[in-house]
Amino acid sequence: MTGLKTTSMTSAELREASVTGKSKTQKNRIQTTSHYVWDGEDEDDRPLTHEEIQAGIEAYRRQRGRPTGSDKESTTIRFDREVLAAFRAGGPGWQTRMNAVLRDWLKTQSPV
Repeated sequence: MTGLKTTSMTSAELREASVTGKSKTQKNRIQTTSHYVWDGEDEDDRPLTHEEIQAGIEAYRRQRGRPTGSDKESTTIRFDREVLAAFRAGGPGWQTRMNAVLRDWLKTQSPV
């Protein structure tokens, strides 16, 4: 059978090869010939049902992107390098900190 990637090594031989670093190509050639069968003992080992997989995918998709109801607007603006360097030096969240500083500044200004 052409294109079939199988190996003549046992699992123990593959583990030993992995530990000793002798054969990475043999590890890559393994092909599982039988499907996993749950023994019913440990609930953590139970394969997910199709519905559980779909629910997980939907939950992941809901996490991505801007939160719904956000009143922020995307824009392009230019700042001096020193200003950006100072905010970025504070680590992650620098854009949020910059937004807070601008919001505080707006409180001290009269409406235009």
